[in-house]
Amino acid sequence: MNTPNNKRKKETKDKISKVFVSLLQSKEITEISVTDICKLAKINRSTFYVNYLDIYDLADQIGEELKQEVLSLYEEERETNHNSNNFLKLFKHIKENQIFYKTYFKLKMDQNFIIEDYDYHLSKKLYDDKYIDYHMEFFRAGLNAIIKKWLDNGCKESPEEIESILVSEYKKNTNI
Repeated sequence: MNTPNNKRKKETKDKISKVFVSLLQSKEITEISVTDICKLAKINRSTFYVNYLDIYDLADQIGEELKQEVLSLYEEERETNHNSNNFLKLFKHIKENQIFYKTYFKLKMDQNFIIEDYDYHLSKKLYDDKYIDYHMEFFRAGLNAIIKKWLDNGCKESPEEIESILVSEYKKNTNI
């Protein structure tokens, strides 16, 4: 019986994903072809197209999977409607999954990265509602810049050191 999420299909998608991510480390997305992926993954083109519409659909699905994984780090906080501002677990996750985060940023999927986990209610307490979107955008851009810089440096610093940098930058305006 051929079920939509059977083990073989998942293994094939994982293989395609890993090959694609590997290729992205040395090429731009526009330089990668379905043929390249199929050759390296040792699959037929038809197998690729059973799972994805094209390279961009593959990239979107990888981005969505990572986003869901990041959101799952804060699932309990979202369920209890409490933001502990614990970025350490995010930084630990990044250090453990550097290649995927590099890929996420390389594909420019970071436009809304982490913004869901920024405490909107905390922002409302600190800033006039009229400008809250600007403050949230500033925070997101700053956090993304710190993460990108850390990834570019090979995550040499510990997650604790990166959290310390974030806290020192933002504690003037918040009680992180």
